[in-house]
Amino acid sequence: MSSQMKHQPRHGGGPMGHGNMMMAGQKAKDFKGTFRRLIGYLKPRRNQLLAVFLAAIMSTVFMIAGPKIMGNAITELFEGIYGKLKGVPGAGIDFTTIRNLLLLLAGLYVTSSLFSYIQQFIMSSVAQKTVYDLREDVNKKLEKLPLKYFDGRPNGEILSRVTNDIDTIGSTLQQSLTQFITSVVTIVGIIIMMLTISPLLTLISIVSLPLSIFVIGPILKRSQKHFANQQKSLGQLNGHIEEMYTGHQVVKAFGHEEKAIAEFDEVNEKLYDAGRRAQFISGIIMPMMSFIGNLSYVLICIVGGILVTKRAISIGDIQAFITYSRQFTQPIMQTANIANIIQSTVAAAERVFELLDEEEEVKEVKTAKLERPKGEVAFEHVDFGYAEELLIEDMNLHVQPGQTVAIVGPTGAGKTTLINLLMRFYELNGGKITIDGFDTREMARGDLRSTFGMVLQDTWLFNGTIKENLRYGKRDATDEEILAAAKTAYADHFIRTLPEGYDTVLNEEASNISQGQKQLLTIARAVLADPPIMILDEATSSVDTRTEALIQQAMNRLMEGRTSFVIAHRLSTIRDADLILVMDQGKVIEQGTHQELLEANGFYADLYNSQFEKDIAV
Repeated sequence: MSSQMKHQPRHGGGPMGHGNMMMAGQKAKDFKGTFRRLIGYLKPRRNQLLAVFLAAIMSTVFMIAGPKIMGNAITELFEGIYGKLKGVPGAGIDFTTIRNLLLLLAGLYVTSSLFSYIQQFIMSSVAQKTVYDLREDVNKKLEKLPLKYFDGRPNGEILSRVTNDIDTIGSTLQQSLTQFITSVVTIVGIIIMMLTISPLLTLISIVSLPLSIFVIGPILKRSQKHFANQQKSLGQLNGHIEEMYTGHQVVKAFGHEEKAIAEFDEVNEKLYDAGRRAQFISGIIMPMMSFIGNLSYVLICIVGGILVTKRAISIGDIQAFITYSRQFTQPIMQTANIANIIQSTVAAAERVFELLDEEEEVKEVKTAKLERPKGEVAFEHVDFGYAEELLIEDMNLHVQPGQTVAIVGPTGAGKTTLINLLMRFYELNGGKITIDGFDTREMARGDLRSTFGMVLQDTWLFNGTIKENLRYGKRDATDEEILAAAKTAYADHFIRTLPEGYDTVLNEEASNISQGQKQLLTIARAVLADPPIMILDEATSSVDTRTEALIQQAMNRLMEGRTSFVIAHRLSTIRDADLILVMDQGKVIEQGTHQELLEANGFYADLYNSQFEKDIAV
């Protein structure tokens, strides 16, 4: 797209306005399906995940062996002291054996830490690459979504899905997934070690597991909907903040600060309430797991003490078993906590997948390509409506190459809609639009839109130098071409008066230059793109009379030799148009030259005379 394609004006004819929040459902509609789909993003890295799993096993095995060896050292120490106290001949502490056991223990812990590092290192790569793929898919999807999707949702809500929700997924993959793998391996490994020490004590420890699941199961189900509500409220809050700060001048001008704050407080209260409920309910899990674990711990100490007195188990083994029982409870609590985090993650993933599942633009056919477009445009029996009711019905129009077509009419008549259809931002309900005889639906959208240049009422300039902004119209443009385009658009003079000239950096809102200067830059950008067809939408409506005259001269030079579509409220600016279309309620009710329409003494004549009378009165 050669000029201002990225900033389309919002119009009232669309199905929804800015403020209409279209959010995901309040709870996961398909938890299992969403979870499986999320896991699907990990499949391309199954080998790395296998390495993570193996590293987790090795790290856990070496870590789990530690208490058993420590128990052996304690037994060795105890037996030596006990034997000496009893006066057993040759009894004493075997420091060599204890030293070897402690060195072995240190080696195991160092090796365990090394494998743990490897596990985290690989998993960080897996997590970041997975989130990278997800962001890529979302970005590609946003490029394929029709304009009506963006018209119907606040920018902040869309950004929330792209940033907050994906960040939530990334955080879970980075931290919780490795913790989950380690916890599962730890549970299995500890059970095996406990069975080698005492099956009876192992049974006491394992009984706490189904009891824990029975207790936390209902809690997890209740927390899921609150986490979904939390994500929804966060999206609403982002949408509101984005709108209020983007339009802060309008908010202040109309004195709506209190109303904006009240709306913020309302949404913030919802977010607080959803977050409080989610965190409170999920926060109950850990204390309850600790309580059940402590009950198991007390039983193990009692039974284990009895077994030691009967010499059925060594004191080192009971110490090792108690350590294992504490370690056994911890991964279970971590797993429960991770299950709680997964609720939030799946709620976030579902919102992202809902975006990925949105209906895309109609697929391109690409059977026609304009090699050297002339600019002949035709509307043939065109029907269009945002919903069931048609806004434009049976429109017919034929524009010859090089002609200037002016489109006039009251607000909501369908002028901007006509341009959106021409650019194929919306799909037709019926009929067809052709350029040089080729149906636009048979052309690639990129090829179609490259034939147009646009200068809109709402200027769009990005943070960067003036030269970079002008080169947006033609990426490979030379400095000489940029200079020539600026001169054609009467922008060269004011650019040279700036401190850095063409290298002057425009800020994010381009507020360091005037509105008229912005408009001249957008015209220069369109000149540089050199498209065969120009679209000028209310390009002079927000500037003073002197600047308007300058912009009008620039636009006249821009339109020379090009097919041009001009939308204008000031009818005095389009008197010389080759064809004037008068629209009302989506229909072309009159068409002809300025003089012909005045002589017809119809709708156009009434519009023109009313403006003329206003000018005289002024």
